Amino acid sequence: MIDPAIEFIDVCKRFRKQEVLRDTTFRVERGRTFAFLGRNAAGKTTAISIMMGLLSRDAGSVRVLGLDPATHPVEVRRRVGYLAEDQTMYGWMLCEEILRFMAPFYPTWDHQLALKYAKDFEVPLATKIKHLSKGQNVRLGLVLALAHRPELVILDDPALGLDPIMRKQFNRDLITHLQGEGRTVFYSSHLLYEVEPVADEVAILDAGKIVRHAETEELRRDVKQIVLHREAASQLASETRILDQRPDGADVAVIVENAETVIQKLAQVGVEHRIVDLNLDEIFEAYVAGKRSSPIAATIRVAGPQPCDA
Repeated sequence: MIDPAIEFIDVCKRFRKQEVLRDTTFRVERGRTFAFLGRNAAGKTTAISIMMGLLSRDAGSVRVLGLDPATHPVEVRRRVGYLAEDQTMYGWMLCEEILRFMAPFYPTWDHQLALKYAKDFEVPLATKIKHLSKGQNVRLGLVLALAHRPELVILDDPALGLDPIMRKQFNRDLITHLQGEGRTVFYSSHLLYEVEPVADEVAILDAGKIVRHAETEELRRDVKQIVLHREAASQLASETRILDQRPDGADVAVIVENAETVIQKLAQVGVEHRIVDLNLDEIFEAYVAGKRSSPIAATIRVAGPQPCDA
């Protein structure tokens, strides 16, 4: 049986009194593109630091390519390509020099492949790193992350700082390229639109806990906005999982998680309603920033992350 690319089971991490990860559990199968989404300070970078063996966990189990990064950090890093949002490199080096500098750290380093990627990504090899633009710096970091033919590529918001158009193009082109090579891609971001067209799975992290993990298409099918008259809101059953609720004139707009079941029940009792499809950005927002209105009716149970058992 092949080990998953990444497996987190009930992982907790505290910094003093602040709990950053709370019983965080998810699994990434090999060959998949996995979008790890959360607002800034949600715990995404902490989780990645634990994956890379750069940070210890307080509880739970972690495996990356079958290895525990806490006990085998070097082996994990040799098999993983990691591109961080704050990639730091020696500014006094030429781009070509840093390619040769990095080679001894990776037994599988392929210098010809590094040169090919540098050409493909338009990295100026004869230029000192300190003179690179933000976009060129990101592309150089990508060359360094891929030249050793990693089994798993971890991208921690690598295009942060680029303008929105460049971000969108960079991320889509990059992920499409990696998918074409059959790589497992773990992409962390707070901007879902960047990976919506290419992500196989989505996990949403809120306040250190996974609040939803699903196939991308399943998420689109399952989460809908339903617009109905305020007085009819009481017809929503107690098991309805409400993610967000907002007034809309005489109506109320409710985002629900189990949309198909809710729609069937409303139809059965003859409640007039309108269904609105949501994109993944809107779904993400509902999970992490919804629930801001007062309850529509006493029968509605509002969803939210549960406390972590320390």
